[in-house]
Amino acid sequence: MLKTLTKSISLILLLTQLTQLAACGGGSNSSATADLSPAPDTDTGDTPEAVQSLAWQEATPESVGMNSALLAQTFDQAFVDGSYTQAALVIKDDKLIYERYRGILPTEATNLAATTDLDSQAVYGTRDKDSLATSWSTAKSFTSVLIAIAIEQGLIESLTEPASTYIEEWQGDDRAAITIRNLLDMRSGLPLVCYDTAAQSLGVCDNAGSAGGDLVFANNQMSACINRPLAETNVNQPWHNTGIIWQDGYWLYSNCDTMVLGEILYRATGQDLQTYADLHLFSKIGMRAQWWRDNDGTSQVDGNYLAYCCLDATPRDFARFGQLLLNNGVWDGEQVIPSAYVDSIKNITLDSVVTEISGGIFSYGLKFWSIIPQNQDDGVIYPPPNTLISTTGFDGQYITVDFDNNLVMVRNGLYSPILNASDGRKMTISTGDFAASSLIGSLPNGVALAGGSSYVHQKFLYGVNQSIISSD
Repeated sequence: MLKTLTKSISLILLLTQLTQLAACGGGSNSSATADLSPAPDTDTGDTPEAVQSLAWQEATPESVGMNSALLAQTFDQAFVDGSYTQAALVIKDDKLIYERYRGILPTEATNLAATTDLDSQAVYGTRDKDSLATSWSTAKSFTSVLIAIAIEQGLIESLTEPASTYIEEWQGDDRAAITIRNLLDMRSGLPLVCYDTAAQSLGVCDNAGSAGGDLVFANNQMSACINRPLAETNVNQPWHNTGIIWQDGYWLYSNCDTMVLGEILYRATGQDLQTYADLHLFSKIGMRAQWWRDNDGTSQVDGNYLAYCCLDATPRDFARFGQLLLNNGVWDGEQVIPSAYVDSIKNITLDSVVTEISGGIFSYGLKFWSIIPQNQDDGVIYPPPNTLISTTGFDGQYITVDFDNNLVMVRNGLYSPILNASDGRKMTISTGDFAASSLIGSLPNGVALAGGSSYVHQKFLYGVNQSIISSD
């Protein structure tokens, strides 16, 4: 399949879309039947027991006070031809209430054929509950809770602790004051990092065309993130929005901030991101998932784990993360995530509304998005303030938690896994050698399809909510 992809997608097309991809994590993936067993703990010699995905208890919508007909209508809208939806599901009262899966649809296949010569049915044709999806930037939220777990274990002091305690490279200059909370909130004051194809190296971005920064071409995606200087204040930075004079503490969506948090976890715990997550998160909730790595053989454990993106799991397993948050961090009686941390996530304040992107639809903190009220098509203002928190990833990857209604809602975009266990899920994207590249595997933006997706997440969430209201 990789050879087919490399022949099908032009270099110009790839370069164009990787800039967009970088905003929410970049790369490629693994087979739907790939082995997702946790990797061995190379630091201790221990091998975590392979995590088995636990079966959800299933129930009818009516048994939990939902209207199945209205729920079906909501899913119909989410799965229309041109939405590029692979999976969506609803968990209510800790039960799987409704789910749907599909492969590529006619218009989507036609659009893809106009752009590439891919055999779309072979690549995207069939998807079910056992098919992998990828997180893209939803992985940032997983990194966040791992930081909280490490704090609870005493391996990291607190959110207010200087990041330079672990990133010694920042000691002795102005970066020493950057806290772990600053990195979690994307308010580090550090600039975006992009790949210079001419120099074949990472450096500070010279334009605002790459929200989040563009790391994916580099074998070592960590070094430039650590080596960034503080951004100069009182000037219009080229990587920030035009007309906005940069000030210290401004919010800036940055892949590097999360990448550095992954390094802090590695240095604080002595374990790579995958191993630590297997032991202290995934195994606790019955989730099987695998993180991607870059190709720097000298960093971490044979490559830096991409804390800012790229976690492969099934949609049902992604839902387990949402249920854990809904349970206030508790699973089977064990406090996996500190309850105070979950409370902080739930209470991301609306005065931190990010107007730079998405028209101010979200507020942001601790690597989570709070969905703020807005007018729906019928004039209803939804949702109520501070009731829905969500992860968000490239090409429409969402885990959304509705605390008021005891709901978890997952949506994943259509995905064709490429990276697999045999290559250690190491991401390589070469600007000149497609044969050496792990190419993008999601639609529509991952392969530069014109028009994007018709899916609107707020409409899906509101439709699910309406199915509850109508049954009362």
